[in-house]
Amino acid sequence: MIRSQLKSLGVIIILAIVLYGFTVFSGTSNKNSGNDVTIGDAHTKIKNKGSDTMVNLAQAWAEAYRGVSDTVSVEVSGGGSGTGVAALINGTVDIANCSRQVKAEEKQKALENTGKEPKEFIVGYDALAVYVHKDNPLSNITIPQLAEIYGESGTINKWDQLGIANSGCQSDKIIRISRQSNSGTYFYFREALLGKERDFELGSLDLHGSKDVVKVIGRTPCAIGYSGMGYATDHVKMVKVAKGQGEPYYAPNLENVIAKTYPIARPLYMYSLGEPTGEAKEYLDWIFSAEGQKIVEELGFVPLSSN
Repeated sequence: MIRSQLKSLGVIIILAIVLYGFTVFSGTSNKNSGNDVTIGDAHTKIKNKGSDTMVNLAQAWAEAYRGVSDTVSVEVSGGGSGTGVAALINGTVDIANCSRQVKAEEKQKALENTGKEPKEFIVGYDALAVYVHKDNPLSNITIPQLAEIYGESGTINKWDQLGIANSGCQSDKIIRISRQSNSGTYFYFREALLGKERDFELGSLDLHGSKDVVKVIGRTPCAIGYSGMGYATDHVKMVKVAKGQGEPYYAPNLENVIAKTYPIARPLYMYSLGEPTGEAKEYLDWIFSAEGQKIVEELGFVPLSSN
């Protein structure tokens, strides 16, 4: 009896030793190195975060890249340019998408936190369109008029002040649709209209994403707002914009962005921490390729080859 019990105990001890060794071995081989690489299944994850203007484009790139590399997946999330930059500063993403340039103080923070400075890449161009409801008779607007609609102490708050009768808006009051302040689109539009000396007037309806802006305007006859030209739907209208009174009006389209005549056009940026390496570099190189830039145009943005 005693021998039998000892024999059973010996088997249990041997099994425990084997299981312990397997656990240690597995834990070592699958340990995340900090580069989002899962060694066990030989798969690399590139974390990509930021601009809501660019999120559809970034997702389209990520999906297309599956056909280029079966060992790499690109995880895309939005949240705004500021959110992407913050994640880059904290070293929690590989690539940040921005519809504005990274600021000097943000570069300094990234350097202090990670020892690396953000590396800038222009990946395409966008026209920031001014949207109204599809039945709104407004067809043209100037930058100074937009400044008086959106700016502090602005003087334009009724549609009839723009010389139109907006029959769909009984109150005639202009409802200003804007973006949240962490958005690169918000930052760019404000500076394009107001420079750096003036801020937006309080009281606008500030939305999280580019799609949301267009969706709300499409069901609000009194509204005006701004978003990327690639987000247009049948429920809204993009108005032509002029730099000033008496100057020509231009529509937000591919031709006018290429010709640099549309006055609210901007580059679209991606940032890495320092010089990109490995799979992140290969992914960025592919974005600059003909295949990657074709997707830029397909989604309503302007590819690099056009400029």
